[in-house]
Amino acid sequence: MAKKKKRKKKKVYEVICPYCGKQAELTDSYEIYGKSYGPVYLCKCVPSWAYVGCHQGSYKPLGRLADKQLREYKKKTHKAFDQIWKSGKTTRREAYSWLAKTMGIPEEECHVGMFDIERCQQAMTACMKWKPE
Repeated sequence: MAKKKKRKKKKVYEVICPYCGKQAELTDSYEIYGKSYGPVYLCKCVPSWAYVGCHQGSYKPLGRLADKQLREYKKKTHKAFDQIWKSGKTTRREAYSWLAKTMGIPEEECHVGMFDIERCQQAMTACMKWKPE
């Protein structure tokens, strides 16, 4: 009889809701969208809920929990930022490095998924001033 391979358990992260301070629930995105796109961390403490998706194949959150207002800011920020690296004049990594320097924050903290509204606004302002070197 063939031995069954043991599947490695995926690490579940402690994701604390910035709106209520409680642990977010790990659930399927079906609960939000009515269709499954993978796992999400979800907290229902605010209208329209706060949630964040996970990296493909893991339960590692893509950023921080975001309510409806913050999700809209993140979309706008990505639109402004993505134009920089998708222009082909720089790589995504180099664009994030430039953004971190411009915003005066450590590179490891510079990711749209981690931003709050204030940082989104700061990033959008910076991206509007970007000029290739």
